Amino acid sequence: MPLVTTTEMFKKAYDGGYAIGAFNVNNMEIVQGITGAAKELNAPLILQVSKGARNYANPIYLTKLVEAALEDTGLPICLHLDHGDSFETCKSCIDSGFTSVMIDGSHLSFEENIAVTKRVVEYAHDRGVVVEGELGRLAGVEDEIQVSHEDSSYTRPEEVYEFATKTGVDSLAIAIGTSHGAFKFKGEPVLRFDILEKVTEILPGFPIVLHGASSVIPEFVDMINEYGGSMPGAQGVPENLLRQAAQSAVCKINIDSDLRLAMTGTIRKHFAEHPSDFDPRQYLTPARDAIKAMVAHKIVDVLGCDNKA
Repeated sequence: MPLVTTTEMFKKAYDGGYAIGAFNVNNMEIVQGITGAAKELNAPLILQVSKGARNYANPIYLTKLVEAALEDTGLPICLHLDHGDSFETCKSCIDSGFTSVMIDGSHLSFEENIAVTKRVVEYAHDRGVVVEGELGRLAGVEDEIQVSHEDSSYTRPEEVYEFATKTGVDSLAIAIGTSHGAFKFKGEPVLRFDILEKVTEILPGFPIVLHGASSVIPEFVDMINEYGGSMPGAQGVPENLLRQAAQSAVCKINIDSDLRLAMTGTIRKHFAEHPSDFDPRQYLTPARDAIKAMVAHKIVDVLGCDNKA
């Protein structure tokens, strides 16, 4: 089975009231943990690669890992570029076999965002690749994304129709209160479902994406803090809010920080309990298992995409 685009995935998700998990991948153990859970639960997958991951692992290695996962699972898997920051980055990924790319022009003016997004869409569509755009800016720090709360902004519903029609994007990431990284909220977590509802009214049937949607699972934060880490005040998006979004127009929910926390917490715990271990397989195996269990929970209890492959 070849890699797929998100077109059919999103149509089924929109009509079925669930979302597809878009999980960031950086190495073999993360890929295996994610795909192992999806295979057991017969869930469609989006495996996404950021600019930082491409710099870290070399795009060839990441692409081959995803191809191996495809062969191993037989699942519908989309390979997606997360937060492409330029036409050139998107073009490079399209040319190397990605089936979906995100062009993030949210830091530009509205007119400039439209221009660069349209350029990517034209190049991608000519090659059978789908494109995700973004309106609004998410706060937080993750990989190479750094946006202060002062510089963040909610999506303006009155702009979405013009943006979607002028660019031709296939899906749209919006800002309704999620943020990047493990420190998303200082007070009560709130998502602007009123903005999501207005966007849905303006673009009926159009797939919406949530970035910065890790829940920063307390179990793993506590584990990190207990075994030598320091993450006071880490807080994510409550899973019941994400489930509510998935039952609406949100067809893609991005999850990265929860993968990192599961891996890091488990490795810290292993080293504390087994100080003489030095074989990477000894601590990466339980870390991979923790990712698999966490992703299975997300697929069933948050995304609702089990048995939807």
